[in-house]
Amino acid sequence: MAVGSLRRNESSRAFRPGTTRKYRKRAILKSGECNISTSKVSQQHLRFLQDIFTTLVDAQWRWTLLVFAFSFIGSWLFFAVIWWLIAFTHGDLEEMHLPDHQAEVGWTPCVYNIVSFTSCFLFSIETQHTIGYGVRTTTEECPEAIFIMCFQSIYGVMIQAFMVGIVFAKMTRPKHRTQTLLFSKNAVICQRDGELSLMFRVGDMRKSHIIGASIRAQLIRTRTTKEGEILSQYQTELDVGADGCGSDLFFIWPQIVVHKINENSPMYNMCASDLLQDRFEIVVILEGTVESTGQSTQARSSYVNSEILWGHRFEPVVFYNKDNQGYEINYSKFDETQQVDTPLCSARELAEFYKIQDDYRSNAEDSIQTPA
Repeated sequence: MAVGSLRRNESSRAFRPGTTRKYRKRAILKSGECNISTSKVSQQHLRFLQDIFTTLVDAQWRWTLLVFAFSFIGSWLFFAVIWWLIAFTHGDLEEMHLPDHQAEVGWTPCVYNIVSFTSCFLFSIETQHTIGYGVRTTTEECPEAIFIMCFQSIYGVMIQAFMVGIVFAKMTRPKHRTQTLLFSKNAVICQRDGELSLMFRVGDMRKSHIIGASIRAQLIRTRTTKEGEILSQYQTELDVGADGCGSDLFFIWPQIVVHKINENSPMYNMCASDLLQDRFEIVVILEGTVESTGQSTQARSSYVNSEILWGHRFEPVVFYNKDNQGYEINYSKFDETQQVDTPLCSARELAEFYKIQDDYRSNAEDSIQTPA
């Protein structure tokens, strides 16, 4: 009866006329992407070019493929110009030194069957990629031609290894693994073991599990210091865990991650009406090692105040299937919640109420045991 009266009083205070929901601008999108952009960075393009490998790995595929195409075509044209200059300075492009007259005049060119710049371009491609059609070959006549042939062969191997490394790195990025790591659409607040608790659910759709999975949560909101300084993106670590195992998860099925709202929590003084009016964001981070590749991965999501449901609890999603003799996960219920009876007061007020209630019961028991 006392708890019901407290809930009714808090209900009238939480949903009084004029109460409006306020929203915080999101720093982490629901997809896990950071809602952050940079501006006015000195020498930004130069800094990105100095780390060209990471730049191409992070770039979209169309830009990476465009760089690939221009790098190959540019190298073919560059060496084609060098081969043309070698042939031109040696006199291989003169009328009587062309392939049709070389046998008559006894002329030995630097490269056989070079008649124009097009021939030089084709020979550049054949040399760089070791195609070797057998029509155009280098002779012993020009040492500079032998040097350029060796140099272009080495350069071709290096540029191909560089491009293959970029493609492999892009295709095996741990970021792609996060597409099958799920966070619940909403977080909930309800009582668990007599304490108000903030809860959200995480899941993994793949059978290859995340090894050494750990979960973190941070509260981002505005804070004013004693000196009057306003910290608009102040981060506070939330103590979270699942099933009494702390922040380390045995991640074989969806887990409900719990933050107990106690005296150590920054949400200790927050009631249901404060949840509507306060501007904050809870960023959740799941980290671990991908079992199939051995690479570390990180999945992120966030919840603003409008995505936290007060007085709700998650529906169970793990059931035992007798036909298959194994556990089955119903992901259609992953985001589903049910309403439960929950006080609308803050955790501090609830703890004080329970303390007064316990003191009253203790005094009542003492008075019964004490004879008149």
